[in-house]
Amino acid sequence: MIEPTLSQQELPPNVTRLDREELCAGIAAAKQRLGRRLVILGHHYQQDEVIQFADFVGDSLKLSQLAAAQTDAEYIVFCGVHFMAESADILTSERQAVILPDLAAGCSMADMAHVDQAEAAWEVLAPWAGAGITPITYVNSSAAVKAFVGRHDGACCTSSNAKMVLEWALHGAAKAGGGHKVLFLPDQHLGRNTGYALGWPLESMVVYDPELPEGGLTREQVRAARFILWKGHCSVHQLFNTQQIAAFRAAPEPWQIIVHPECTWEVCQQADLVGSTEYIVRTVREAPAGSYWAVGTEVHLVSRLANTMPDKQIRLLAGVQCLCSTMFRIDLPHLYWVLDRLLHGEVVNRITVDSETRRWARVALDRMLELRPERPVSAK
Repeated sequence: MIEPTLSQQELPPNVTRLDREELCAGIAAAKQRLGRRLVILGHHYQQDEVIQFADFVGDSLKLSQLAAAQTDAEYIVFCGVHFMAESADILTSERQAVILPDLAAGCSMADMAHVDQAEAAWEVLAPWAGAGITPITYVNSSAAVKAFVGRHDGACCTSSNAKMVLEWALHGAAKAGGGHKVLFLPDQHLGRNTGYALGWPLESMVVYDPELPEGGLTREQVRAARFILWKGHCSVHQLFNTQQIAAFRAAPEPWQIIVHPECTWEVCQQADLVGSTEYIVRTVREAPAGSYWAVGTEVHLVSRLANTMPDKQIRLLAGVQCLCSTMFRIDLPHLYWVLDRLLHGEVVNRITVDSETRRWARVALDRMLELRPERPVSAK
């Protein structure tokens, strides 16, 4: 299976010479002219100047569901990153075009697990396991990796439903005679934090490094483990650390620490609350006025929370700018450009998944969508 390599063409001068006011006016006019033929989806980590034009805003699970529900729209412009647009293409009909404004908007975590590496890992792990293995991939992965998981009777998950999906996977233990295992990729931290929250000790987990022969593991380690965690991580959430938490704890104000489960185990253990992006948004929104929140997730979301809830003290947990640089590639010029081309009858930057990959990735995604909580729940 081949994962696509995409490159973004340079924007034409008639776009790059426009100022912010002209770009915004052009985007608004295009939206009005295209009407119900167009839906714009915006991820929480997107910058405000783009989010203002989104018809729907959410995390990856919410936007996946919304993409599938847009049956009337001809064009779905996804202001997110590549794996999200792939998921939208898989879940929508073939008559609908999913568009990513900048093809260079990828995900470093998704890039840490190539489908060829996953296939090579399976050839090692399946014979060594001594029991059944259910592969689970975080939705932050390529369509090809999702298809790999679907072919091997696994499922996708998001940080919103990782607990439910892992519990579903481990139910295979009864059928397999005990010792059933989970291969969790590509984010080791979400896998570790979720498994621990379900009551599994760290000793039951090993890390598979795709850059090392046989993942850097022995047959005995694989056989003894219940969770085989892929060596991958989120470059943004890796920036949060326990020293930052200690600094807030030392402050006179009653700061509450809330972080995303892509943070390290140590950070999640010291935080007051751990949960998905939707969980963080809901928790802070429902908190009483005057409360203090140090938030461990992407800076654009934290800034948006602070700006829209001035009755609360909301700060980024880290002193550094925890920016999703690839998400940041989706900007006003690129959004203007793709909409302008639609007005001229041209679809640019369409994301398409081939039929075989689409078929098996849909299996994994459908399992994810079937196992979703009614409300965002704590991951701790």
